[in-house]
Amino acid sequence: MSIFSPYTFLHSGKVAKNRLVLAAMTNLQSQADGTLGNDEFNWLISRAKAGFGIIITCAAYVNPDGQGWKNELGISDLKHAAGLSKLAKGIKAEGSLAIVQIFHGGARSPKEITGKQPWSASAHSMQLGQQVIDVREGTEAEIQQTILDFENAAQMAFEAGFDGVEIHGAHGYLLHQFLSTHTNQRSDMWGSTFDNRSRLLKTILINIKAALPPTFLVGVRLSPEDKYTYKGIDFDESLTLAQELASLGADYISVSPWDAFKKPEKYPDGEKTIIELFKECLPAEVPMMIAGEIWTAADAEKAMELGSEFMAIGKAAIANSNWPDAIKDQDYQPAKPPYTSQQLAQAGLGPGFIDYLKLRPGFVVDA
Repeated sequence: MSIFSPYTFLHSGKVAKNRLVLAAMTNLQSQADGTLGNDEFNWLISRAKAGFGIIITCAAYVNPDGQGWKNELGISDLKHAAGLSKLAKGIKAEGSLAIVQIFHGGARSPKEITGKQPWSASAHSMQLGQQVIDVREGTEAEIQQTILDFENAAQMAFEAGFDGVEIHGAHGYLLHQFLSTHTNQRSDMWGSTFDNRSRLLKTILINIKAALPPTFLVGVRLSPEDKYTYKGIDFDESLTLAQELASLGADYISVSPWDAFKKPEKYPDGEKTIIELFKECLPAEVPMMIAGEIWTAADAEKAMELGSEFMAIGKAAIANSNWPDAIKDQDYQPAKPPYTSQQLAQAGLGPGFIDYLKLRPGFVVDA
């Protein structure tokens, strides 16, 4: 078994031709109304052609009040359906499984984008650069609508021909905000205890699995612990959550620790890595996907040896357009940042994606 071995998902019967996944990446390449843009289509199709076994789209908003950034892919309205169908067909034509990442930004859905005050599990203030954003507490009606929005988005993905969806429960967005003791101070059925804080995510998973056939993949992405300003996530709770999601029918668990090979911050002197600890708590039939600082074939093989069935590749896939094929040469060393705008354009990125990457310190350096 190797990183190029196929994998058959037990319950759906879907087959990934290898263990290499294009991770969901914000890229600002669709249209202002959320319909598919040519640059987004070309970016994802080019990486399917490159040989990734699974292609995951950028986070697609399930409701306009959950849009996180301009020119984000939408999956909330019938006007999005034609582009989604075109994208699913294009990815699958290259032999890759096609998955839409579905999300709601919550507190991280700017008023400048949505026209509305952002809402979250609880009211709080959030620092964004020099700006302080006041976030209000979501109502029961909004929570129920969000559950329905995620289910409708999954239904739209299914009808568009996608192989599955990935529920985004990580990186400080709405479902993460409900999981967090930092941003969830509710005292009702959606807050306080771990069972209540995880209720929204679990309800969404249950409803999607009930509404769609078992051949349709439903994965969940989690942040296993605190990172940057995203606080309030306990590592042991994350292990329990992964176990419960698997028991509720999740077809895979995607873990995003930013560094695939690290030990948990809670147990820095322990013997086991995050991969190993998640692998121990998941049933054998529910695969794990890991992301973070995987650049070479050796990195991917190490992650697999530690127990992850899939490796989600983000940064390494940006400028190295043929990465899956290139790493068949064990000596291959991919280009790392900084990149020039010309390099990125030649690698298939559109102007919106390149401009977004320029916001990352040291990522794009033009003369």
